[in-house]
Amino acid sequence: MNNLLQNPKIKNLLYFLGGLLILFLLFNYVLMPWFVYSAEVQVPKVVNLQQEAAIKILEEAGLDPVIGDTSYIENGFTENAIILQKPNAGETVKKGRRIFLVLSGGEPTTVVPMIKGKSITNARFALERVGLKIGEISEVSSDNPKDLVIAQQFIAGIKLKKGMMIDVSVSAGQTEGQIEIPNLIGKSLNEAERILNESFLKVGKINYQPSFDLLPNTVKDQYPSPGSRLNQGDAVDLFITKNVETKDEINTREE
Repeated sequence: MNNLLQNPKIKNLLYFLGGLLILFLLFNYVLMPWFVYSAEVQVPKVVNLQQEAAIKILEEAGLDPVIGDTSYIENGFTENAIILQKPNAGETVKKGRRIFLVLSGGEPTTVVPMIKGKSITNARFALERVGLKIGEISEVSSDNPKDLVIAQQFIAGIKLKKGMMIDVSVSAGQTEGQIEIPNLIGKSLNEAERILNESFLKVGKINYQPSFDLLPNTVKDQYPSPGSRLNQGDAVDLFITKNVETKDEINTREE
């Protein structure tokens, strides 16, 4: 018997069989009972809670919270709130189980496009493509074509929540008034003001320009031009001469 034990092959075989026996005993009496009978817990509900609070609750329950994704959905969840958990609340799992969480990124936002200069129809389409809507439409008299957007409530490039409305101003087109504008060129400022008042118009902006040939306070030009039509109470801009001493002074100032 001793001779057999001294045989290297026999000794290696016995070591091998002994190792198998030890592994069997560990698996059968240690690992399997732990796997089968390890502590179980009920998954707590963390949906609607903020990320930090949800993680704390799950960890205190002996579970392993894992942030799986962030989602932008229109359902009223605040930013960083838990909107989904797997396994679901109430399920019984073993301690240490991973609980996958989906975070809310808040309400979805979009970038305001440039709609100034577009027709109202194209502006509406441009806003709808990014999840926005046309709000109040105000018509403004202008020299631009009718229904062209000439102003938008929010500048292009800023972020807004999807679904918001943007008010716009659109051109009402050129509207001809009932009053013909008199010719004021060559008249004095006082006379021009009197003529406009008699026509139920008024003086608008006064732009002073140097002139060597005309007397000071003489109307050199006007806008709109004579013969155009305005509505009652509209203004006419005047270009009025002012006194200068020499032609050299005019040239110097124009340079």
